Amino acid sequence: MKGDRVEIVVDAGDTTRTYEVVASRAGRRVETAVRRGVVEVSEVTRSGSVVRTARFMATRVLALVEQPVPREDASERPSGKA
Repeated sequence: MKGDRVEIVVDAGDTTRTYEVVASRAGRRVETAVRRGVVEVSEVTRSGSVVRTARFMATRVLALVEQPVPREDASERPSGKA
């Protein structure tokens, strides 16, 4: 969903660096995967096409924080009836 984001904190030797991947348009989402020592964070469209990907060595990643946009349940939406 638009607004979903993932923050990645990486060890850069004597300091840390923070990167952020955000779902920039409606219908896109952010997915994370850890494969063969590499952390991949990708922005994906509804159809599953990857728009962009950030890759980091898993041994250097200190934190991976997923921050989804709060979603409304159908029961929480105002129905317009009094």
